[in-house]
Amino acid sequence: MTASRTRHRRRDLALLLAAGSLAAGLLGAAPAQAAPADDIRINEVVTTGGVEDSIELYNKGTAAVDLSGWVLKDDKDSSSYTIASGTTLAAGAFRTFDVHGSFGLGSEDKARLYLPSGRTLVDSFSWTTHSAPSWSRCPDGTGAFRAAALTLGGANSCGTGGGGTTPTAWPGGSAVATADGSQVFGQDLSGLHQEGGVVWAAQNNGRLWRLVRDGSGGWQPDTGNGWTSGKSLRFPGGSGSPDSEGVTLTGGGSAAGVFVASERDGNASGTSRLSVLKYDISGSGSTLTAAKEWNLTSDLPSVGPNLGLEALTWVPDASLTGAGFKDASTGAAYDPARYGAHGGGVFFVGVEGTGMIHGYVLADSGAFTRVASVSSGMAGVMELQWEPQAGRLWAVCDNTCDGQHRTLRVDASGAFAVTAVHARPTGMPNYNNEGFTLAGADECTAGLKPVLWSDDSNDAGHALRRGTITC
Repeated sequence: MTASRTRHRRRDLALLLAAGSLAAGLLGAAPAQAAPADDIRINEVVTTGGVEDSIELYNKGTAAVDLSGWVLKDDKDSSSYTIASGTTLAAGAFRTFDVHGSFGLGSEDKARLYLPSGRTLVDSFSWTTHSAPSWSRCPDGTGAFRAAALTLGGANSCGTGGGGTTPTAWPGGSAVATADGSQVFGQDLSGLHQEGGVVWAAQNNGRLWRLVRDGSGGWQPDTGNGWTSGKSLRFPGGSGSPDSEGVTLTGGGSAAGVFVASERDGNASGTSRLSVLKYDISGSGSTLTAAKEWNLTSDLPSVGPNLGLEALTWVPDASLTGAGFKDASTGAAYDPARYGAHGGGVFFVGVEGTGMIHGYVLADSGAFTRVASVSSGMAGVMELQWEPQAGRLWAVCDNTCDGQHRTLRVDASGAFAVTAVHARPTGMPNYNNEGFTLAGADECTAGLKPVLWSDDSNDAGHALRRGTITC
């Protein structure tokens, strides 16, 4: 995603500030004024999420600058936020200003910085779409703006792929083994979700599998109730073929419905259709028609038709409220009662093309509300899994990021933030893993429990592999 950038020619502020009258009238006589105002740059802008309407300033110079009385504006001259007296920005330092109480930053807007007169422009940045989650200058203070991870108050995340963070070793056993028979599934096996002795698997060709244990540590298709070859999925009304990528359950288990994330209709593959679909799996037929669809396409940044919703997981309301989760749509603590009947939790979706994770309340009525947006810090998100025993969210990238796994938890600000970055197990090649699921605490043995990956490319004729992770 590329932001349009407005450049402004201006007078040499350093010479103006060297003039005695301006130095006294605009910035006072503090030592911080030795630096030219042109050293202060708008460095990061956030328009959405839990810290929306935020503007970060950065001092790229070698001396501190007194910002007392400086003015921030959006694209309207009537909107202004005045920086408090006594605010000084040290050389190389970052400072974030929440302008929400003075004005909002829209999907097509500007952030402008002025000297205390409110007439002399120091810096500006304009954009045509909301931040996802951040518009960041790369490198800090001097580069062009780009979509990046949220880093308010610190250096911008200007790396690629793995987000610039070196992964630590896999927190479990290094050995990995195949977990399916040869050529059982073929290519395109994607999202996974373990429910006790059953694993649900979504395949991109519009197919849902119910897998059961094979008696030797692996998994095989259930042969009862029409599941032998998986079941074909349809959109509500029986049309189309969802490009099914992610799968999850709510607290009611599969009896309360199986939820699938789809990025497009396979019968119209050139058009994005970013949807979460709910299926009743109680019947014995070979086809499942969605009982409900939440089409999120209009609420998310535009991506290519094969770069959309790749991952899906569900987090219970109790876990979120207990952790102090903040609702980005209100700016206040998340209150489940605000949304009526909605399945008792928040659905988190991962977008392959942006590496973003978005949280949605999906109401039983069919309405939806985005309550969170956070960067995974990776080039893409191929799988999400909530691990209730540890209270953490797993985000997984495929061979694009060398099989990196990240965990996120709700931090002190009420937002999900990355807490750990792990490399794949050393015993597993850099497969195109698009699915990952963890066993429950009841399967812990000697401090380890099983995990399962699905390989979209079906390398060496196998789509499932198993390993272990610490309990």
